[in-house]
Amino acid sequence: MHPRDILQQAQAGAVVLPVCDHYSGVEARMRKSLQLQAEMTAEFGTCVFDVTLDCEDGAPVGGEAEHAALVTELVLAAPAGARVAVRVHPVDHPAFEADLRQIAGQAGHRLTHIMIPKVESVADVQQAEKVLLRYHPAGLPLHVLIESPHAVHRAFDIAALARVQSLSFGLMDFVSAHAGAIAADGMGAQAQFTQPLVVRAKLEIASAAHAFGKVPSHCVVTEFNDTAALRAAARRAARDFGFTRMWSIHPSQIRPILEAFAPDERQIDTAAAILLAAAQADWAPISHGGALHDRASYRHFWQVLVRAHATGRPLPASTLAWF
Repeated sequence: MHPRDILQQAQAGAVVLPVCDHYSGVEARMRKSLQLQAEMTAEFGTCVFDVTLDCEDGAPVGGEAEHAALVTELVLAAPAGARVAVRVHPVDHPAFEADLRQIAGQAGHRLTHIMIPKVESVADVQQAEKVLLRYHPAGLPLHVLIESPHAVHRAFDIAALARVQSLSFGLMDFVSAHAGAIAADGMGAQAQFTQPLVVRAKLEIASAAHAFGKVPSHCVVTEFNDTAALRAAARRAARDFGFTRMWSIHPSQIRPILEAFAPDERQIDTAAAILLAAAQADWAPISHGGALHDRASYRHFWQVLVRAHATGRPLPASTLAWF
């Protein structure tokens, strides 16, 4: 009996994605990102981060069509098993439909999902879905970027949509949308975890995602040369704010994000011991370390092992058959 068959999935664990989403929009960096993904997949034995090729900020003004064609070429040339997505322009941008016609229309079968930025409402997502299905009838999951106070207010309604798989927080646009009411350091690696309006937005987005079994994805840390700041921010996002995924904008950020979101050896060993004992008891309640455990806690420990596997952490040999 497999744990995922015995244990009803936790409401917030219905979708499992790599914990890191790496963004690049310049041709050389997009190619290097795909190469790095292949190398790290070989190293860890599983794909530990997504590569999202960026049209919104990556395309030069006036060169949107050429950039979309380049992205299509890169998606089609990606290695088998690669996890590649694309961030298109917002739904109200003149290039939005052209992005989907070009990229989803020609390479949709190779994409894991499409990121829609500047989402303000349910109607925006529905419009994106309508255009997507026009050019790629098989459909794809949509990830949405919440970047304004209005969008935060609508986060639960947006998360409820069936095609939405993940909600991301757009920190810099969110701060800018407040017309100076939030100081600039609210975009920094430290103050973004203490500024009340930013903290509220993060908690709303994480809560909305978990309420509907979707993945909350944390914003970037722009100080990409400050590894200590990145590690601290990733740990807080994962441990204190309920995010299960985070953006990377530089290759040096990928491994610290993996480390911050992965369970440690002690957590893995505890989860394995409890689940193995539960399996031997046919998933009836057990006592472990002086504490009672039943299916309510088994679900948590199963998610620990799922996260360990997704981040390439070594698992006890006795649990490998589950994966």
